[in-house]
Amino acid sequence: MHNHNKLFIDGTWQAPHGGGLAEVLNPATERVIGRVPLGDERDVDRAVLAARRAFGPWSRTPSSVRAGYIRALAERLQARADEMAALITAELGMPVQWCRAVQVDGPIEGLRSYAEMAALMDQVREVGNSLVLREAVGVCAFINPWNYPLHQLLGKLAPALAAGCTVVLKPSQETPLHAFLLAEIIQACDLPAGVFNLVSGPGSKVGEALARHPDVDMVSFTGSTGAGVRVAEAAAPTVKRVCLELGGKSPFIVGADADLAAAVRHGVQDVMINSGQTCTALTRMLLPASRYAEALELARAECETLRLGDPLDPLTFIGPMCSAGQRRTVQDYIRLGQEEGARLLCGGSDTPAGQERGYYVRPTLFADVDNRMRIAQEEIFGPVLCLIPYADEAEAVGMANDSPFGLSSAVWTVSRERSLQLARQLRAGQCFVNGAAFNYRAPFGGYKQSGNGREWGEEGLAEFVETKAIQL
Repeated sequence: MHNHNKLFIDGTWQAPHGGGLAEVLNPATERVIGRVPLGDERDVDRAVLAARRAFGPWSRTPSSVRAGYIRALAERLQARADEMAALITAELGMPVQWCRAVQVDGPIEGLRSYAEMAALMDQVREVGNSLVLREAVGVCAFINPWNYPLHQLLGKLAPALAAGCTVVLKPSQETPLHAFLLAEIIQACDLPAGVFNLVSGPGSKVGEALARHPDVDMVSFTGSTGAGVRVAEAAAPTVKRVCLELGGKSPFIVGADADLAAAVRHGVQDVMINSGQTCTALTRMLLPASRYAEALELARAECETLRLGDPLDPLTFIGPMCSAGQRRTVQDYIRLGQEEGARLLCGGSDTPAGQERGYYVRPTLFADVDNRMRIAQEEIFGPVLCLIPYADEAEAVGMANDSPFGLSSAVWTVSRERSLQLARQLRAGQCFVNGAAFNYRAPFGGYKQSGNGREWGEEGLAEFVETKAIQL
């Protein structure tokens, strides 16, 4: 049992002003595995004050010293990577087959890259009679999601530390336990008091208070588009910077000349990893009409090979949904897809056989989907894939871009040149060609209602930087 009754504020564990504890459930067993404090607005005030006091000295700390702290954090986190991965599997339900590599090792790699980038803060450009330099933006509030909790947290924290910012974190109530472990690791690194603060609690109190707080200079939020809009509205009166990483309904264009078996296998697995709870999931597979029937059979066959069940079983590919509420949402969308006239190729909204306990949803494929259907336009956030035929590449690009979202995309063709031509036409913040890997040194973020701002890479550092011109 992982029980916590204190918040991490100003370098120490402190009793919260807010009352009560929130239970954390294992979504595979529906059993309580931990409890965390329910902070409130007073706790936010204390944390922001600590971050404000620490900001001046921390922002003036030499970049080499900040880089040293980032390296130390990466080393200590690496030493406890198995513990962190096991904790995330327990609170999120991501199978052990994926959790260590995706949720822990990758983010640590990204964290290390900012030890190098901290030196970018020292660069000064001469432009005519001006010096142009970089300064830290200030006190930053992080409102973190539940689906890739450490990944998204380090994507915010690493560049903030490199830039010289101080931080107040509010983790998701569904998956907060990893944040308390990270706070323990940060405390062991002897990071100066007030640079990192942790306040758990409901979004309606803690998240809202952080977004509105006059002494918070920036809010970085990851979550649904609707919640992101509310964060931006709360932040607007104080004109603070807002970075939003929101929803997606990403298209995957499979070319007529593609290795169809490889492309379809990749597309199905991409959606089903983390039970479809991935904002970049390629949930619309656009297939050439001339090969559509063949692709449907390949997709069905691949889906049927993916084992659903206990996340602790190393052969399990698909675990449970994170919560009962998310399971209901996904089941409702599956029923909606059938009502809209899409053909259920496999899966469905009924409880998977042998999985009466746990928030499981069967991996589901919909064929004959019209891109105007709600299941093709709205983010389902579950193991549901829409397979859509197209007549030619022009139609494929048009359907790919006919979405309120623009977070990610993918193409698969034989020709690198043709793939790049297609990729350049897609209105999305990133495009994966022929199953390429995620790159922690490249920017990540979306177009349109998928948000604004970028994480990872030098562009991620820029989100935490103010630019000053000194005229001489």
